[in-house]
Amino acid sequence: MSDNPGTDQPDPLDSFDEIIEAETTRDPDLAVIEAGSRTLRTQGGPPQADVPARPEDPEVDKALREVEAELATRWGETKLEPSVSRISALMDVLGEPQRAYPSIHITGTNGKTSTARMIEALLGAFELRTGRYTSPHVQSITERISLDGAPISAERFVETYQDIKPYLEMVDGQQEYRLSFFEVLTGMAYAAFADAPVDVAVVEVGMGGSWDATNVIDGDVAVVTPIDLDHTDRLGETPAAIAGEKSGIIKQDATVILAQQPVDAAQVLLKKAVEVDATVAREGLEFGVVARQVAVGGQLLTLRGLGGEYPEVYLPLHGAHQAHNAAVALAAVEAFFGVGAQRAEPLDIDTVRKAFAAVSSPGRLEVVRRSPTVVLDAAHNPAGAEATAEAVREAFDFTRLIGVVGASGDKNVRGVLEAFEPIFAEVVVTQNSSHRAMDADELAAIAVEVFGDERVQVEPRLPDALEAAITLAEEEGEFAGGGVLVTGSVITVGEARLLLGKG
Repeated sequence: MSDNPGTDQPDPLDSFDEIIEAETTRDPDLAVIEAGSRTLRTQGGPPQADVPARPEDPEVDKALREVEAELATRWGETKLEPSVSRISALMDVLGEPQRAYPSIHITGTNGKTSTARMIEALLGAFELRTGRYTSPHVQSITERISLDGAPISAERFVETYQDIKPYLEMVDGQQEYRLSFFEVLTGMAYAAFADAPVDVAVVEVGMGGSWDATNVIDGDVAVVTPIDLDHTDRLGETPAAIAGEKSGIIKQDATVILAQQPVDAAQVLLKKAVEVDATVAREGLEFGVVARQVAVGGQLLTLRGLGGEYPEVYLPLHGAHQAHNAAVALAAVEAFFGVGAQRAEPLDIDTVRKAFAAVSSPGRLEVVRRSPTVVLDAAHNPAGAEATAEAVREAFDFTRLIGVVGASGDKNVRGVLEAFEPIFAEVVVTQNSSHRAMDADELAAIAVEVFGDERVQVEPRLPDALEAAITLAEEEGEFAGGGVLVTGSVITVGEARLLLGKG
């Protein structure tokens, strides 16, 4: 799998597996992060600052590992007790750092992180100092907290944790349950933003809205990306029920930016907006995508914002869904600046173009290798998979596409596989190192029902799955259109990035 087979460099596939196996005492997700310091990094893709490697300084690396190990002792992100009481108590003893800056709060089912990155880029282009909090991370835990468009440094991450640690212990002692992994990271983000200080925070919910740990902020702008069925065991089994939970981020007198929604979800969100006297802007009515065309490395857009049209906006991301995310992000930033309310004129078009042209979103239709082309996408529910499949049809000229799918056991895996079935010639099913990963054989049984036995290959180890998929794609020949799409889980994508990297 090396682009330079004649060199004597160690094969990252071999070392990666050894590193994971050696980390038997730690959370599997953190073991993957640990492996990042000793494997090659991704070819192409975003700048290094987007996906930081392990710290080069051994002392800093040791300190970061100690913090990761302490965080791993807390409830993981999939174990929840629906309440904001613990995070509220932490904010209280920290002096309410989340009140030190205005914020844009983002919820929805798909597109949250990409939209957050676009909002961050726009605000930064207008010379505001930004803080961004997103989840989950692709490779490094420090990705979740960004300042001025770049992940927080390992040193600052450790310092922030040490600064709030005494308060964590205080709150832990007063509550029925200790603060969770996500609650601690949320507290760290809000504290880091106040300490920076930032001019505005861009905050993505972890799950839901009303009882999400991030919901101790009162966002001046509330953004709702498209709602679909995901986490139905916790959020509800219909778009309307899920919208009811997500509407909890809509606060008194806020401006609400609504992406296109199922009718029943839109009704719930609009009702909540009326209840709290929020102003609503809806995609397709007050703002939207006027035109889009495929361009080299992305797409060229004409967007209609709250203040008028923005023509010839280049977005270096693929897919109609990313164009819609861009329209939502633009409207959110316009609303933050008062466009359409306090002021009528649009934002400066050159600044908007510059911001969008610089956007990256690791693990979202990200090309990490050529000959054959290998694309990574973190789609993990049917709606996300359908958007990805459509984007692949539009943006890539594959004559034979091989899928590598590793999914979490709590997802609608059949729906994801059905979305990809029309574009995959064959699928290699595998599993990532997370304790949440669906067993490869169990996944294969579902895949066989969707694809048929002759189109399914099982490789429990991700390195073997990648090798098998690339071999199948190469059967098309060096100058043909064979490719590989790795998908099904953010964790699968993160591990694949490490395995397919070039330092």
